[in-house]
Amino acid sequence: KDGKGPEVPKSLRRTVGNAIKEFDMIREGDKILVGLSGGKDSLTLLHCLRELQKRAPVKFSVAAATVDPQTPEYNPRPLISYCESLGVPYHFLSYPLIEMAKTRLQGTSICAFCSRMKRGMLYSCMRKFGYSVLALGQHLDDVAESFVMSAFHNGQLNTMKAHYRIGKGDLRVCRPLIFCREKALADFARSAELPVIQDNCPACFAAPKERHRVKVLLSQQEFEHPFLFQSLQRALRPLMEISSVNPGTSGGEGGTAASSSSSRAN
Repeated sequence: KDGKGPEVPKSLRRTVGNAIKEFDMIREGDKILVGLSGGKDSLTLLHCLRELQKRAPVKFSVAAATVDPQTPEYNPRPLISYCESLGVPYHFLSYPLIEMAKTRLQGTSICAFCSRMKRGMLYSCMRKFGYSVLALGQHLDDVAESFVMSAFHNGQLNTMKAHYRIGKGDLRVCRPLIFCREKALADFARSAELPVIQDNCPACFAAPKERHRVKVLLSQQEFEHPFLFQSLQRALRPLMEISSVNPGTSGGEGGTAASSSSSRAN
């Protein structure tokens, strides 16, 4: 079954296409696995990539996978039937990560441990089923918040990367929403009535709310400076690309999904 799904607004498709083209995220024959938590961002990403499949000058496939850490506060099982209704190949990866964290933590937070374990499970799924690219749903607000937190707490100019090859060299990771504002994703999720699942992890709620504090800080600054995030996007562009996969190098040859000609989509 190949369900149609909601239509993604042209403005959102264009923003995603610009990022994919600029960072050479999707190439001919790529088998993409979307990390699908069920949140508004990852659900929107799934629909953006499905729309792009219809319009792109290169051929690629899209599947999705969810990691269930087996906590009573988070139930992603409705995603199984949802992906089936869309005709999207889907992998449900379930493991007691929170319980494991309680016995294996060594100088790190539960959130960091769980995140690392989830990523490892997704990589294992990719290798088992032959996927080449992991697509994640972080957006421009996430990138800006990560930069501020890194500068404030670590004294480093660092943020999330747009597209890179993992250490073992066999898989790539990309973030097609990296130029999108969170509000645009929330607006689409609401208007399209996406089946958003809240990730209510008790470990996350117990952790410091530093990211939320930085989000509020940036929101206050944006009120004073309406073009704040456009400026941050330009300023952070080099950091997004550090350690990225460059066209024509180890990442392989071929075009990208956003455009077959110009270096930036219009």
